Amino acid sequence: MATTPSPDRRRTADEVNEEIRALWLGAGGRLRPDERLVYERLVTEWAEAEAKSTPTQAA
Repeated sequence: MATTPSPDRRRTADEVNEEIRALWLGAGGRLRPDERLVYERLVTEWAEAEAKSTPTQAA
């Protein structure tokens, strides 16, 4: 289920979020330990993608 992005293309936060949703849906709302590890990796990837897509504001 989990995919690894190619090194030359980063996935958007929306793309990663879709994979997170699919993981939870496939797990029936309860993650096994191996799925938990995938989830943690995906959340980290999502946060990085979200941070890069959010414009920073000057003070």
